[in-house]
Amino acid sequence: MITGIKFKVNDSLYSRDPQDTDLGKRILNSSIILIDEIGLESFTFKKLATKIQSTEASVYRYFDNKHQLLLFLTSWYWQWVQYLISIHTMNVDDPIKRMKIIIKSVINATSENALTEYINENLLHNIIINEGSKAYHTHDVDEENKHGIFSSYKELAEVIAQAILAINADFPYPHSLASNLLEMANNQIYFAKHLPRLTDIKVPKGDLSQLEEMIEYFVFRLIK
Repeated sequence: MITGIKFKVNDSLYSRDPQDTDLGKRILNSSIILIDEIGLESFTFKKLATKIQSTEASVYRYFDNKHQLLLFLTSWYWQWVQYLISIHTMNVDDPIKRMKIIIKSVINATSENALTEYINENLLHNIIINEGSKAYHTHDVDEENKHGIFSSYKELAEVIAQAILAINADFPYPHSLASNLLEMANNQIYFAKHLPRLTDIKVPKGDLSQLEEMIEYFVFRLIK
């Protein structure tokens, strides 16, 4: 069990850091619950304000719009995954074992309890699976990238890429494999739940063991 933590999120992702106030934490907590319930398209700050028994203006003091809020949540999540990788691989020298831990951490990040009362990691993981790609599949992605909006995702991919090179220094596509590992971890869960003919795995009652086995199969076959 991990003591509650706070991540430094890029200050372009908020007008006021919601992690610093009780209202901000309520906004994060309730937005995760509401987006998971109704989806990003139906989610509005008006509905969020009603849920937290506050005003839309109070929400806008923290975020300019729901896209910025989504970017904040995805950034927080990927920092959480990187944090898990760092603590679980701290004293692991074997590169194969290290890579297996990384895969397990990416897939099973929500099985860890951060004791962060205002972040429900399980529901946030659902949002990453269902809505995460909308954070960067946008018209403004290049401009947002200039401001370091996606740094947490890129830093996590870099950690994985370096772990790949530690196994095979001559592997020509470490970053491509790292980003595909991250995308596969979410897309295959989405397919298994909603478009099962697009995958060969199942996730019965949230059991992700088949996904872990499949990703290990791809990663180690390619690296070696």
